[in-house]
Amino acid sequence: MVFAIVLAGGKGSRMGNTDMPKQFMKLGSKPILVHTVEKFFVNSRFEKVIVPTHKSWVEHARNLIEKNLGETDKVVVIDGGETRNDTIMNAIAYIEENYGLDEDTIVVTHDSVRPFVTHRIIDENIDCAAKYGACDTMVSAADTIVESCDGEAITSIPIRDHMYQGQTPQSFKAKRLKEIFESLSDEEKNILTDACKMYVLKGEHVHVLKGEVFNIKITYPFDMKVAQSLIGATEDLEG
Repeated sequence: MVFAIVLAGGKGSRMGNTDMPKQFMKLGSKPILVHTVEKFFVNSRFEKVIVPTHKSWVEHARNLIEKNLGETDKVVVIDGGETRNDTIMNAIAYIEENYGLDEDTIVVTHDSVRPFVTHRIIDENIDCAAKYGACDTMVSAADTIVESCDGEAITSIPIRDHMYQGQTPQSFKAKRLKEIFESLSDEEKNILTDACKMYVLKGEHVHVLKGEVFNIKITYPFDMKVAQSLIGATEDLEG
């Protein structure tokens, strides 16, 4: 079975003066979260679309889903966790409790604030996770990447051809992902930035998939302006 996990637990603090997490802000005619969930909802390969969010926003998220997608049992909103990876584990626990986990269970994890993910990227994530066990979506770095450990002086300048910008989805065989997470020490868990880093820490292969430059993550007010332009063009075409 294949499950989507649309991660909607962020607080959106970098968006500035807003009274709600950014995933619930309106983009064009619908909230960002709804645009993103729709991409997975319409894909027949998914058994369920799981939306973990902060407990204080669960009911709000459920209402938005029902208002925009109608009553459906294909989408479920659950409590998230303290961290990104705790949230993914909560979703896997939901899958295990309701469907069981086997070697072929796949999870496609995606940021709720990346509404421009394509159907090509989603399908390739499913296929790649089935073949390799783990995969990450990324694009080549357009700019030179400069490392500075103290923010005062350059530490190193890596070879740009070796550098990529990570996006989502990140997709995995769920049972192995759970096993790796449970094998991590507290120190290792404290340095995690995303689920793929678990595999890197344990020396396991993560396959690379080609993303798209427009698969942006809406983080700052400028990103929202770009997204409004993109969604406006899309809705004009659909209209």
